[in-house]
Amino acid sequence: MDRASAIFLAGSLVVTVLVSWVAFPFAAMDRDMVERAAAPQPAEDLGLVDVGQGFGELPVEELMLYYIDNPPAAPEPGAVAAPEIKFGGC
Repeated sequence: MDRASAIFLAGSLVVTVLVSWVAFPFAAMDRDMVERAAAPQPAEDLGLVDVGQGFGELPVEELMLYYIDNPPAAPEPGAVAAPEIKFGGC
């Protein structure tokens, strides 16, 4: 490796560390927000969720109660498994 390549490599590393050091406070969450995110929240405080596909917005509490009243059915033996739906990108 010649001298110009070594200088470019060292300079690139220094610039990357400096940019990361300067930008981190702007990207980091506040300490109180981290504490609130770590603590469980009551379903009544979570608000509305847009479930899409014509259902519109529903409260989280109603979704939880529906799930408790109507749990998913256990797969029947020998039945083909439903395809896994993944969220796609562009």
